[in-house]
Amino acid sequence: MSYNFYAFMDRMKYIKRWVLMHSYREENIMEHSQQVTMLAHALAIIKNKIYGGSVNVERVVLYSMYHECAEVLTGDLPTPVKYLNASINVAYKDIEEKACDKLLTMLPEEIASELTPYVKPDTNSEEYKIAKAADRLAAFVKCLEEKKSGNTEFLKAEKSIEKDLLSRNMPEVNYFFEHFIKGYMLTLDELNCGIED
Repeated sequence: MSYNFYAFMDRMKYIKRWVLMHSYREENIMEHSQQVTMLAHALAIIKNKIYGGSVNVERVVLYSMYHECAEVLTGDLPTPVKYLNASINVAYKDIEEKACDKLLTMLPEEIASELTPYVKPDTNSEEYKIAKAADRLAAFVKCLEEKKSGNTEFLKAEKSIEKDLLSRNMPEVNYFFEHFIKGYMLTLDELNCGIED
């Protein structure tokens, strides 16, 4: 028997993000998921190594990797629409859950049972909170990238996302801001500063 789960996951590269906003560089949910996964991994390490946490890093990474998988069936609903009111948000979450259920039927049962906890994560866990913070952090980085290119379309989003991230009171997020965010605004020559030829 043939299964289509991974073929659907491969279609993440066709789903565009930020569809209501003018972007200098388009972004798809596949590259976004990779970025979120890398940022979530960093946040989990910071939490454990700098702040004495005990989060399961593998779980954080896998939550992040699969956090947009439903969108291969639903598309990317823009944030202003998704959060327009409570009834839309609840309805969309229900649609996403049904999409995840459908995707999991596209796997052999033995593999589906292994992926289910990551495709349908424990939203109350510390690991999920880190993955969600990384998702917002990736959006913030996108805003910085667009601003750096001279695009003012993302200025309001940048401010609101930064406020949201800092209001989460997550030391690992604050640490990332303090030690890594500045680099996103540097040119390649500035990033290379100090590297000898």
